[in-house]
Amino acid sequence: MKRKYLVVALVALLLQSFTGLHAVAAAKTQAENEAQLSERVKVKVARLGVGEKARVTVRFKDGTKLKGYISQAKDSEFVVRDRKTDAPSVVLYRDVARLDSNRGHSTARNIALGTTIGIASVLTVLAITIATLND
Repeated sequence: MKRKYLVVALVALLLQSFTGLHAVAAAKTQAENEAQLSERVKVKVARLGVGEKARVTVRFKDGTKLKGYISQAKDSEFVVRDRKTDAPSVVLYRDVARLDSNRGHSTARNIALGTTIGIASVLTVLAITIATLND
């Protein structure tokens, strides 16, 4: 009987702690969320670096999109040069909703390429084996 009460008390304590954590997480203000997003964008820009190899797609909070490469990075803003016209655009960290890196090829393309090479290798070995069996 004591064991039953102990289990019920533990379950109640766990439920109370989970609901308490949820209330703390929901207590963040809009300003704190925007500041955190700006910091994440700033870190991502710093990680990508500057130059023509630092290609990005910037999605703004108003829904517009800008593709290009990062040519300069400062404390409160960074400069993106357009891919086609090479025109500079100053982007404030606080205006960015999402920043995507456009480096290299997609994972799906790499998987398809690897699979194709693997299948071609197996077929080549199979063709060579069949050719030697006929002799």
